[in-house]
Amino acid sequence: MTGEVGEPCTPEPGSFAVDERDGRVGRVAGRSGPNVRLRPPGGGPEWDCPPEAVRPASPGVVLRARVTEINRQGQLPR
Repeated sequence: MTGEVGEPCTPEPGSFAVDERDGRVGRVAGRSGPNVRLRPPGGGPEWDCPPEAVRPASPGVVLRARVTEINRQGQLPR
């Protein structure tokens, strides 16, 4: 994430972030105009979030999101 003090952070595409408006976690898909585009872990409809409402996901939140993605991909090959 980048940003100066007092400015909203701009998350890097592919990273996980939290929409502070409702607590949803999403993988950053990019930008949609001034907004950050987020995708739920494991798929689903994307949503737009204003940059001032985005914060980086904590390591525990990232771990839970990654587990969700892996579970939705199905069983791992043997």
